[in-house]
Amino acid sequence: MRNGKPVIKDPDLRYVGRALRRAAAKARALALETGTPFYVWEGGRVVDAIRSSRRRKIRTTRRSF
Repeated sequence: MRNGKPVIKDPDLRYVGRALRRAAAKARALALETGTPFYVWEGGRVVDAIRSSRRRKIRTTRRSF
């Protein structure tokens, strides 16, 4: 019986998941630095993650007063 994770035998594909996560983190950082949108799939919708994270910060900041 399998343990749940597929075994990838192709060495070129073995670390694709890690590379994609690393690229996404760099893209998010670049979007933050340049003030450009960073779209992600969240809750069944495409949203600007930078804008929604800024809104969450503003909401939590306002509540603390």
